Amino acid sequence: MYASSRNRMTVLVVLLAFALAAFLFHQTGQLQPFEDLALGLLQPVLGGAATVGDSAQSITGDLADVSKMRAQLAQLQARVDAMTLDNVRLTELENENKLLREQLGYKQANSDYELMGAVVVQRNPDLARVIGVDPSNLVHFVIVDQGSEEGVKPGMPVITPQGLVGRVTSTGAHWAKVLLILDPSSSVNAVVQSTRATGVAQGDVNGNLIIKYVPQGEAIKTGDKILTSGLGSNFPKRLVIGQVTEVRKRDIDLFQEASIQPSVDFARLEFVLIMKKFTPSDITTEPTPTPTPRPTPTKAPSQ
Repeated sequence: MYASSRNRMTVLVVLLAFALAAFLFHQTGQLQPFEDLALGLLQPVLGGAATVGDSAQSITGDLADVSKMRAQLAQLQARVDAMTLDNVRLTELENENKLLREQLGYKQANSDYELMGAVVVQRNPDLARVIGVDPSNLVHFVIVDQGSEEGVKPGMPVITPQGLVGRVTSTGAHWAKVLLILDPSSSVNAVVQSTRATGVAQGDVNGNLIIKYVPQGEAIKTGDKILTSGLGSNFPKRLVIGQVTEVRKRDIDLFQEASIQPSVDFARLEFVLIMKKFTPSDITTEPTPTPTPRPTPTKAPSQ
């Protein structure tokens, strides 16, 4: 053990002496060639370490930039989404304002009618303000947001500035059911505008509109406008129903009929006017339509 201690002491003395000698040689510049050689050998190692450190710092900076760009992109996308939603709302408001202006203009131009605006809140498929649909495809109606508390009663006509929609059939406190003129159970006394020929406008099971019971002797052709006649006092006269698209008649029938393109676009019905009061037509003052004379067949000269 004593020998081991002496060996450690000897090593320590030698190291101290070596360190002291190295310090003295460094101070006098005698170790300069050896220091240059050592630095030259270590330069690639030190340069590589510095490059690794710079690369690590660069990668850390790039990751921070990517995170910052992602946050900015998320903010920009949120702004785009908000602007898109605002644009949709603005477009809807413009469309509603246009429809309401049309209703206001119609009311002002027809001051003899007592009209009240209403919004369609339930209807058949493919219409905008749907909260439910009728389970039967054979019934054509809409529900509007005005009812008995607002003075709406069954039988009141329902229109738009474009023409006739239908009539109220039942009411609740703040709603009313409107039977459309497209329904087979609906019937409207009608007149051909150009010839004053009369008939009955009625829907069919396919949702089409036709005018029936037009006497064979009356003239009716494609393009004719069909209006309400006012007879029967259920509707005021001269409301537009639609336009003739096809005429069907056979010589063996007493009457002819025609298909009508409704003036109202029922697929886009959103706002309507309920006619609370109008002056019924006086049947006795209505002109009697003059039948169009049918051509008399000429006889062939006798041989």
